[in-house]
Amino acid sequence: MSDIHQGGCQCGDLRYEFAAPLQVIAHCHCSICRRSTGGIVTTWITVPLASFRWLAGTPHEYASSASCTRYFCGQCGAHLALFTQLSPETLDVTVATLDEPEQAPADRHIWVGSRLPWLQLDEQLPREDEENIP
Repeated sequence: MSDIHQGGCQCGDLRYEFAAPLQVIAHCHCSICRRSTGGIVTTWITVPLASFRWLAGTPHEYASSASCTRYFCGQCGAHLALFTQLSPETLDVTVATLDEPEQAPADRHIWVGSRLPWLQLDEQLPREDEENIP
């Protein structure tokens, strides 16, 4: 399997590519992700920032916290990526926007302290109360 992966938003205005293995993938349960994506959980893949590039379009940006900037499509609203100053050499990309998301299963849960109590998802995976950033 190639380590070059592409994805994009629903309407096609934004397209991206990164060259990295499909690993370091987490289901995030934080309330900020829930409110900014509209989903009950957001699954992220962390990739080297230097390996990522926008192929088409220019995303809109939103500073969702003092340390995080989120990137989304201004046309369809799809949430595609997140940059955190806590890990300045990486970028988190939403697995759901990959062209082949089925190739990127999560390996852990993060921010489980904010998890909705009725959600049961990949219960066998390790859990982090917050997020352990290497």
